Amino acid sequence: MPSHTFADRSAAQPPERGAVDALISQTRRLRGGVDAVRRDAVSDQDDPQIRWQRALCDLAVHQLDDLGQQLGQLREGLPPNLEPATTSPTTASAGTGLSLPLPPPETRRSAPVGRVGSAEWNLLTDEVDWSDELFRIFGRSPEDGPLSLDELPSWLSSEDQPLLTAMVTDCLVDGRPIDGEFRIVRADGTVRTLHMMGEPVLDADGCTASMWAVLRDVSELRRSQRAVRETRDSLQRQRHIAQTERRVAVELQEAVLPPWRGSLRLPHGGPDSLDLAAHYLPSASSTLIGGDWYDALPLPDGQTLLSVGDLTGHGVTATSGMAMLLGALRGMAVTGAEPGALMGWLNQLLDASSQPALGSAVCCRYDARRRTLVWSQAGHPAPLLFRNGTGCALRSPEGVLLGATSGAVYGQAEEQLEPGDLLVLHTDGLSPRVTGVHDTDPEDRSTGAQRVLDLAPRLSAARSAQECVRIVVEELGDAEREDDACVLVARIGSS
Repeated sequence: MPSHTFADRSAAQPPERGAVDALISQTRRLRGGVDAVRRDAVSDQDDPQIRWQRALCDLAVHQLDDLGQQLGQLREGLPPNLEPATTSPTTASAGTGLSLPLPPPETRRSAPVGRVGSAEWNLLTDEVDWSDELFRIFGRSPEDGPLSLDELPSWLSSEDQPLLTAMVTDCLVDGRPIDGEFRIVRADGTVRTLHMMGEPVLDADGCTASMWAVLRDVSELRRSQRAVRETRDSLQRQRHIAQTERRVAVELQEAVLPPWRGSLRLPHGGPDSLDLAAHYLPSASSTLIGGDWYDALPLPDGQTLLSVGDLTGHGVTATSGMAMLLGALRGMAVTGAEPGALMGWLNQLLDASSQPALGSAVCCRYDARRRTLVWSQAGHPAPLLFRNGTGCALRSPEGVLLGATSGAVYGQAEEQLEPGDLLVLHTDGLSPRVTGVHDTDPEDRSTGAQRVLDLAPRLSAARSAQECVRIVVEELGDAEREDDACVLVARIGSS
């Protein structure tokens, strides 16, 4: 076998003990900090982001544990009875230009700690020397003896056997260092992943006499890395699904809500027609597309249907439910039914739905000839009426949430309107987020309505419904709402 020659250089000096102690202390502090983060993480197996965060913490813990063990070995250094010998075998560090004295087997056996073991296979005598830790890694009794290079592949999984054969051949024949991973199947059936680093050991003539290797059990580390990859992939899939659902929800919402922008006059033409404008305000989190709607529909008898509402939930389920509810409301309204009856039928529809949900709504019929507004509500904020520079909420008739109870009866109220009056219909998501106040608190629910009422002088001075909507959006559009919202403004025409 050709001799491997290397340039003679002085061996590197071991690091100062104080520097290594400082690194060990830093590693312990980091380990404690990561542990604290891991303990504080919410254990929610249904949340892919939480699973990914916990997997990252587990991986960091394993890496810091391994680093701590390696620094501990570095601090201990070589055993004190190790004496350099010019005639002893040396470890050839290919490509480094170093020839370092090889520790005798009895000292190399006790050096590694934790999940690291060492081994030497002597090609001249066929002797094999394993450290105690390596026997434990393989789950093998020292009485059974170490494995020879011929026996070692039989412990590997069939996929990894060619890899080990190639590494050993490269080391013994070409003098290349070993650096690779493989899986072993222990006698008890458990599978462990080992990282093997080794080098040829040269005799005094520079020929390969044996192979020395360090084997590290990296099973837990690889398991943690695998968990990070899997949870990251799961999180990416979840985000992709959420983005797709949001896009579908937005498209469905845009397809169902009235397509008009700016002011609309209903019934079409005439001095007594309603000047209408509406706007959808998203929630503080743009990902939450809810079941809010607004609608204005001319009816066959010349009257106009005005409605706003909100179906519980978010995403495609909420928007598809809203589309069903709004479609049913439009269809039943053209029959001439009064608002109270419409609310009752919508309640039956939700009550019989295969996907239980709750909803709130306001439904109004406006007769432009008589300027009367007949309206009903189902657990919803009352319309706001502005007249002569002041505003107030209309007095609500009885009505429970849609879908809350079977056979609910909904009352009606009638309001005589005057030319120039302004009606504002809105969903309860118009209320901004109030820190420390539960979202079912009546004070929280009235905050948005009160802020609109405070705009009475500006709304009364506005020249169109569209200008009124713009004023409301400027005032409340930037508020951090828990939910999305709709606002519909109807201005009563004058003769």
